Amino acid sequence: MIETRELLLNRRSLLNRAGCGAGMLGLASLLKDDGFLTSSANAANTPSELNPLAAKMSHFSGKAKHVIWLFINGGPSHVDTWDYKPALEKYDGKELEGFDKFTGFFSNAVGGLMKSPFKFAQHGECGKHVSEIFPNLSKHVDKMAFVHSGYAKSNNHSPALFMMNTGFTQMGFPCVGSWVTYGLGSESRDLPAFVVMSDPKGRGLPKGYSLNWGTGFLPSVYQGSWLKPQGEPIENLKRPAELTEARQRTQLDLLRRLNQQHFEKNKNELELAARIESFELAYRMQSAAPEALDVKQEPEHIQKMYGLDDDRCAHFSQQCLIARRMVERGVRFVQIYSGGMENQRSWDGHNDIHGNHTQFAGETDKPIAALLADLEQRGLLKETLVIWCGEFGRLPVAQKSKKPGRDHNPHAFTAWFAGGGAKGGKTYGATDEIGHKAAENRVNVHDLHATILHLMGMDHKRLTFRHNGRDFRLTDVEGNVINDIIA
Repeated sequence: MIETRELLLNRRSLLNRAGCGAGMLGLASLLKDDGFLTSSANAANTPSELNPLAAKMSHFSGKAKHVIWLFINGGPSHVDTWDYKPALEKYDGKELEGFDKFTGFFSNAVGGLMKSPFKFAQHGECGKHVSEIFPNLSKHVDKMAFVHSGYAKSNNHSPALFMMNTGFTQMGFPCVGSWVTYGLGSESRDLPAFVVMSDPKGRGLPKGYSLNWGTGFLPSVYQGSWLKPQGEPIENLKRPAELTEARQRTQLDLLRRLNQQHFEKNKNELELAARIESFELAYRMQSAAPEALDVKQEPEHIQKMYGLDDDRCAHFSQQCLIARRMVERGVRFVQIYSGGMENQRSWDGHNDIHGNHTQFAGETDKPIAALLADLEQRGLLKETLVIWCGEFGRLPVAQKSKKPGRDHNPHAFTAWFAGGGAKGGKTYGATDEIGHKAAENRVNVHDLHATILHLMGMDHKRLTFRHNGRDFRLTDVEGNVINDIIA
């Protein structure tokens, strides 16, 4: 007796049977072009075909299990934060001979060399010079590994942001968080593997918007989950009033059975597996996410340590505390953006570098210092890699305005790493005497990405995804691990 379900002719059956399967061949071609079909090679490291976010084996034993990237959006001035340049005071006001006025963005506003408006002092056993705008973070320099010789490929925010996040200046490529979760999965079943938080003070998203945490051609399950800065952080998190838990579970079970029947016949449709898992994850998040996001559950002394009672930094304090609660619950990758759109709404100090950096450092200094201290006291810092970095640096010359600022500088920037196997109190690389260009042990973005993956236990040359007939990787065809900053 033929089962009734075999007689039903749904859309999939029609495409599969009509014209000797020609329709299905056409559909498969379209799905392949759009990246929805992938080769079985890409699924080789997937422990569960129907759970692409399940924890996976790393290439080797990594020092870090989680990443918290503090993205200092807008281009922080390295010479006014971490890269002490006393020569700028010596040459203050003098013209920089041979300077290319098109290095930055405003060629008609180039002034002379400008000393930092901030005082620097030495801190920690390593004697690191730190700007006065970081009174709290300066106490943690012995935990940090500084890279002073970074350089970028673009002087424009959007392509520079894409480069720092994805390894390419063009849009449409997977970001670091997506690559990490693709390679390692997640230790949390009930929360997203990759979480993104943007500036909540009405300053907007960074240039390029959600493409900065996009999954590109990787399956969409590795997309960053953006927490809305205002209102409900995650849309549709609450179950509709008319839908009981039992009824919702029944619907999901039916949907899963139907999709799984199709998946068993089409093992290469990883996008379908991602979609199935997304439904299940959303269901589990209805219980887990509200608890994880509720920072008021923290003891009062922890809330004060982060600065939740300080109007100046409360918004960023909450995000840093959420980040700790996320990694504590197994979330793999968290990215927090300080600053929104360009100019005074971010670290983009074209005008009044003193006022701009004083404001944004004041919003982030106490929360980040608390995050490092809190991770350490909970034993989480050893396995959590904390990164402080923007998309590029700023020029040592003044940008002429009523209150002088600094223009973009793709030739030099500073990044620091803490925890997760980074060597505390270490300084790697150097800029020239005035901080204009990376001069010693130059580091490009691919090198930073290779180092992040290495600390997570992944070989950047082996972490690949086949797309359009080519094996892509985060570091493209470049990248060297910065072994000197690894403990």
